[in-house]
Amino acid sequence: MILGTVKGNIVSTRKCDNLVGLKFLVIEPYYGDKSAVFIAADNLGAGVGELVLITTDQTTQYALGKSAPVDACVVGIVDAPPLD
Repeated sequence: MILGTVKGNIVSTRKCDNLVGLKFLVIEPYYGDKSAVFIAADNLGAGVGELVLITTDQTTQYALGKSAPVDACVVGIVDAPPLD
């Protein structure tokens, strides 16, 4: 899992039928290289500035509950940042 901050939204008017209903977010990793931003699907309703848990690779299909061409998915919204 990856801990990251939501930096923005991606809007797509045309997409694969399996992606309809999913929101796409720009995620900045909380730890490590801050310039390594990536896109994650979200069906939890996370917003800009929130800290989220992301699952990647094959586990995204389980998190989404359907087959979709997605390699990162929001699986949790963090209530409090970790203590450093």
